[in-house]
Amino acid sequence: MDGKAAIVTGGSRGIGKGIAKAFADAGAHVLITARKADTLEATAAELGPNVSWTVGHTGRPEDGDRVVGECIDRFGSCDVLVNNAATNPYAGPLIDAPLGAWDKTVEVNLRGPLAWSQSAWRAWMRDHEGCSIINLASVGGYKTSQELGLYAVLKAALIHMTKQLAAELAPNVRVNALAPAVIKTDFARLLWEGERGERTAKTYPLQRLGEPEDIGEAALYLAAGASWMTGQTLVLDGGGLIAFGPSADE
Repeated sequence: MDGKAAIVTGGSRGIGKGIAKAFADAGAHVLITARKADTLEATAAELGPNVSWTVGHTGRPEDGDRVVGECIDRFGSCDVLVNNAATNPYAGPLIDAPLGAWDKTVEVNLRGPLAWSQSAWRAWMRDHEGCSIINLASVGGYKTSQELGLYAVLKAALIHMTKQLAAELAPNVRVNALAPAVIKTDFARLLWEGERGERTAKTYPLQRLGEPEDIGEAALYLAAGASWMTGQTLVLDGGGLIAFGPSADE
C-alpha cells in the first residue's frame, strides 16, 4: 500500500486499530478517527509515523466531509475508506427494542457508512481509479439472534448496501465488506469474556475466537489486492457458520 492513503473510522481500538496497523505496516498513510482525542493520540503514537489521527463522529455527515478533506490535504489522496465504527446500545428481543435505540444504531451503523462513503466518493474516489471502500458488517447479518437482533438486522442491511454501492461506484471503486464473528475487543467483551467465550470458541471448527489482527489481514487483502472483487462480503468466523449443531450467538 505504499503511497496510498486510508481512513479508518473507529480506528483507535479493537478491530479498527488492527486494520490501521495492517495498513500502516504495508506502507499506507492512515488517518484514524473516533470520538475521543486522548485514545486516538495514544493509538497513533503506538502504531508509528504512518498513522495520524483526527476526532470525528461517524453519525455526523459533516464530520465525514471534514475528515475526508483532511486526508486529502495531508496525504494527497483518499484511496481507501474503512467504515468500521459501530454502536450497540441495546441487547434483547427486537420486538422490545426502544425506538430510540433503533435510531441511534441506524445513525452510526448504517447511515454513517453511507454518508462517509458519499463524502469520499464526491471529494476523491469518483475521479480516481483503484479506490476501495470496506464496510465492517457481522456474521450476525446472516442469522437471527436472541440478544443482538437489532444489531444483526442493520448489519444485514449493510451487507446489501455493500452490494448496491459496488454496482453503482464501479469501475473506479471496489466496495466489499467483512463479516466477523466474535472478536476479542472491548466492544464485544460481553460475548467473549470468561466461560461464555470458552463455550463460543468450542463451537467454531478452528477452536478459537478472532483477534483484531485476523480482521486486519483480511482488510489488507481487500484494500491492496482483490482487484477483481467487488460487492462481496468475507465471513471471518473460525468456521462458525458451517459448524455442526447449534452455534453460539455472535
